[in-house]
Amino acid sequence: MAALGVAEAVAAPHPAEGAETAEAAELSRALSRLLPGLEADSKPGRRRALEALRRALEEPGPAANPTAFQGPWARLLLPRLLRCLSDPAEGCRALAVHLLGLGLRRAARPCDALPRLLPALAARLAGPEPARRPPEACEELRLALVQLLGLAVDLCGAALAPHLDDALRALRCCLLDPFAAVRRESCSCAAALAQATPDHFHMQSESLIGPLMQTISHQHWKVRVATIEATGAVIQFGNGKSVDDVLSHFAQRLFDDVPQVRRAVASVVGGWLLRLRDRYSFFHKLIPLLLSSLNDEVPEVRQLAASLWEDVGLQWQKENEEDLKDKLDFAPPTPPHYPPCERRPVLGCRELVFRNLSKILPALCHDITDWVVGTRVKSAQLLPVLLLHAEDHATQHLEVVLRTLFQACTDEEAAVVHSCTRSAELVGTFVSPEVFLKLILSTLKKTPSASGLLVLASAMRGCPREALQPHLAAITTELAQAHICQASENDLYLEHLLLCVQALVSVCREDCGAASLQLMDVLLTIVALAGATALRDKAQETMDSLAVVEGVSGCQDLYRKHIGPLLERVTALHLDWTAHSPELLQFSVIVTQSGPALGEALPHVVPTLRACLQPSRDPQMRLKLFSILSTVLLRAADTINSQGQFPSYLETVTKDILAPNLQWHAGRTAAAIRVAAVSCLWALASSEVLSAKQIRDVQETLMPQVLTTLEEDSQMTRLISCRIINMFLKTSGGMMDAEKLIKIYPELLKRLDDVSNDVRMAAASTLVTWLQCVKGADGKSYYQSSVQYLYRELLVHLDDPERAIQDAILDVPGSPSPSAMIGSLLRPPQPCRTKVVPPLRTFLEDASHKNVPTLDPAVPLPAIYSKETPGQEGKGFIQPQTGGFYNQVGGFCPQEDLGGGCHLDGSGSPADLLQRPSWKVPGIGVSMLDPGQE
Repeated sequence: MAALGVAEAVAAPHPAEGAETAEAAELSRALSRLLPGLEADSKPGRRRALEALRRALEEPGPAANPTAFQGPWARLLLPRLLRCLSDPAEGCRALAVHLLGLGLRRAARPCDALPRLLPALAARLAGPEPARRPPEACEELRLALVQLLGLAVDLCGAALAPHLDDALRALRCCLLDPFAAVRRESCSCAAALAQATPDHFHMQSESLIGPLMQTISHQHWKVRVATIEATGAVIQFGNGKSVDDVLSHFAQRLFDDVPQVRRAVASVVGGWLLRLRDRYSFFHKLIPLLLSSLNDEVPEVRQLAASLWEDVGLQWQKENEEDLKDKLDFAPPTPPHYPPCERRPVLGCRELVFRNLSKILPALCHDITDWVVGTRVKSAQLLPVLLLHAEDHATQHLEVVLRTLFQACTDEEAAVVHSCTRSAELVGTFVSPEVFLKLILSTLKKTPSASGLLVLASAMRGCPREALQPHLAAITTELAQAHICQASENDLYLEHLLLCVQALVSVCREDCGAASLQLMDVLLTIVALAGATALRDKAQETMDSLAVVEGVSGCQDLYRKHIGPLLERVTALHLDWTAHSPELLQFSVIVTQSGPALGEALPHVVPTLRACLQPSRDPQMRLKLFSILSTVLLRAADTINSQGQFPSYLETVTKDILAPNLQWHAGRTAAAIRVAAVSCLWALASSEVLSAKQIRDVQETLMPQVLTTLEEDSQMTRLISCRIINMFLKTSGGMMDAEKLIKIYPELLKRLDDVSNDVRMAAASTLVTWLQCVKGADGKSYYQSSVQYLYRELLVHLDDPERAIQDAILDVPGSPSPSAMIGSLLRPPQPCRTKVVPPLRTFLEDASHKNVPTLDPAVPLPAIYSKETPGQEGKGFIQPQTGGFYNQVGGFCPQEDLGGGCHLDGSGSPADLLQRPSWKVPGIGVSMLDPGQE
């Protein structure tokens, strides 16, 4: 039956084929022999027939002539090949698609095939529902069918207009195909279809926007690029209103990790701005997308965007030449303070941004605080680009811009903050300082914030010097107000406050001399409140820079110039200070860092210290002030006494400051204050700025209080007190009143039993000084009993476990004649002696080299070398025959207890006692302790 149909077709030719050439007839006969195989029941048979057709069409012959091929192609081949698209065999379908493509290329009029071809393609590519799988199950075949559709679009062009429904129905499904290659080919086909049928395509173009936007986020970047390019063509030649539907998707592609995708967005948006029919209606929506690409991280994308944007500006400038005539003919020169690293955009670009800024800013200010980090970064990067184009026209939008910057500068992302500071610099460059300072300072006055200070610093940094100079006094006065410079102790706040000072110094330079006091005040506050050492160092560097622009040698000269007004302001409310008062911290910085200038400000410093160091004031504050006072007293010649005026305030310091704080009060806090006061007194006494008479005056005033501090729980207090007493004794010599002198040594003797070796050593050293004072004093007989008691007590400590303490006791000075002391050992003590006893070490060493006579047991020992109670002198004596000692209570101490060989009958040397770490003194017994303490 199939053969019969073919014969009928050959026997009854179409009327239009009357002019068919012989080649066409020959081709028809050749094809008629092959076509019956397409109807075979077996798949191999149909496949063999299709392969035979392929060979026939590909070989040179009548099929190569398009005119001869047109008739047999349209009558014989096309209908049967279209039926083969539904063949169950995949190989047969593939050959049919190949032959259809070959036939379209060979045919003289390929458009004649469209009425049959497009419905067949749509039937194979588009299912009843786009979400369901298409009828063609093979991915490679779907790709071939889409390529066949694209071939038809390329060959037929506008002739596809009547068949747009079928083509678009197929493309809508293919744009969502699971196979990435199919999607990519479909995008290319859609773009080509839009360009081929612009007059009809715009009526149905919106149907492709949905599938395209679903494909624009495909995981393959090549698919995303193809989708973006296809969208550009679909909207370019379709309905321009679809721009609103794709803007958000295009904006998301600006964050794509692949540079080619971002480049495609810039290229498409730039093309719209140049060629879109309704582009004037979408300028405010498209400009931000293209300008965002100017900050792309890839140079190629930035260059493309810049080139397209300049073309857009020049085109718009040309299209609106009449409106811009005055600006073009009388164009002002580039502002002299224009950012040096920026290239000024052309007039058309600047006008486009200025005229659309009111529509762009609200959305931008919203996005710059978005919860997505990438959105905030891109928006912040776009703002300085807009301000660079707007120039002075940004003034009318300044309130909105500044409010956005205040909020955005608090962002945790450094990139956002960096872009915002750049925007603030451009505000300072193009906007009058009178305008932006009014808005910024009023905001800071209401709610001081670190972000507000950062915006202010950046704006001043971008402002030209001649414009900022008239407002310098107002800025510095406002910054120096307590509600701003003392608003927070947060390091970030103080760092931004420091940036404001640095901006003023770097911009105004020598003009800062008129506001030097206010700037110093702010810098002192930063140093006082800063918790980080690095921040304090930066503030110090800024102070040095201020000194340079003022023409002085260093910050010490700045202190000398301003220390009076600074202290006057800081100490105005010193009666209300607490340990946490900012003014106290500022006072500390001035006192410790002003150097020699401090000596000129004593009328402010000393009264403030006197008022703040009274026992009724805050203890923590008093501790801080004592620490400060001790610090400057240690360098008194270079600080507090640089002018030699400090001694005139000595009485105030001793009587009104130190004396009240050395009084004993219960509690650990009071004890800590006494430690601080004693340390301060030691710094004063050792500062070498007081004369001997002034030190004696201090001694007369504070000696009783210092003696009481020897009993303090603090080891440091006891140690420093011993040293202070030692210095007092050395300075006074024998000029101290005898009664006061006698009261000193019992307190020092107690310190020989101290738990601290350092304190005991200091006490022994002070006792040496005390004995020297006694030796040089008048009426030495008055001290005889005290000296004897002192020596008896010192002998007890010769058994100290510390060798250093033993040496210190042995070195107690006495008479310069050791032989006289040896003789005194053989005689009873006289009621009155003119010389004190020699050092124990001298006595023992001298005895080892002299011929000491045998001692009579009845001869008592000198009282000063035996630990005896008054009225019991001489009860201990040497027993030479047995080489031992009798103790006070009559007990005999054998020689073994003394370590052997240490007696005075010639069998041992007294010098051996010096070599032993622990030794017994004749007349004392086994123990060096009192009977009740053994």
